[in-house]
Amino acid sequence: MKMFFSCALLCAFLVAYSNASCSITQPKLDLNLRLPKVCKEEDGTVHNFGDKWTKDCFKCECEKPGGITCCTSYLEPRGYDTQLCEKVFDKQSCTYIVRKKNNPAETCTFTSSSG
Repeated sequence: MKMFFSCALLCAFLVAYSNASCSITQPKLDLNLRLPKVCKEEDGTVHNFGDKWTKDCFKCECEKPGGITCCTSYLEPRGYDTQLCEKVFDKQSCTYIVRKKNNPAETCTFTSSSG
């Protein structure tokens, strides 16, 4: 039973992360062609190896040797009536809602989602 539970948990984890959209920023060598000792974002923000943070609805991690991996922290709804409904992204909560075009107060159902 433990083995079944472990396998089910692993499958759920893999499905969740396989739906995420990710980007990887490669480290830049310094003037002496050495790898960096920290990660640096494009805006100059510095992170130590192993640091994790969320920015603009992306979950990011500073990895050795200075690369940054960022993945979406939200899922995009799929499988809804696009003639009657529209998806709207809320930047504050990093979530989508699907609502009726002619009555935005009423939500629509969807059958799947992807990242």
